[in-house]
Amino acid sequence: MMWQKHPGSRMSMPLGKLILFTSVLCSGGFALMYYLIQKTFSRTSYYQLALEQLRSHPEALEALGAPVNVHNLRLPDKHNFVDIAEARLKIPVSGSKSEGHLYVFSSRAAPFQRWHLDKVFLQLKDGEKIPVLTLREENGDEVKTE
Repeated sequence: MMWQKHPGSRMSMPLGKLILFTSVLCSGGFALMYYLIQKTFSRTSYYQLALEQLRSHPEALEALGAPVNVHNLRLPDKHNFVDIAEARLKIPVSGSKSEGHLYVFSSRAAPFQRWHLDKVFLQLKDGEKIPVLTLREENGDEVKTE
């Protein structure tokens, strides 16, 4: 097959190869962006605090079974929401006995202040809800629920 050079072009490439190259490049770019967003979420304080609460909660660990695996967030999920003062996440987790989602509700008083967990609970695949942490409203102290 003979390629014909286009006027003013130094290289010639068939349209099919150009489309293939562009689509591979774009797909790789989207996959990289998705991975970087996942990494950014996993490094946030509200995400890390919630996982610490899960790993220190005996009832939740017993229900999931060891070892506990944390999976990537589904970014398009409506339960995953973060703005300047509020964060809500639905973190997929699994263990040797069961799997489910760790629901995290977090807030902060103003931008650039620390995040505080308001509520964290584990919902297992069978529908059972295990409260991991709740916030006592009268004084704002975080209280572990066991």
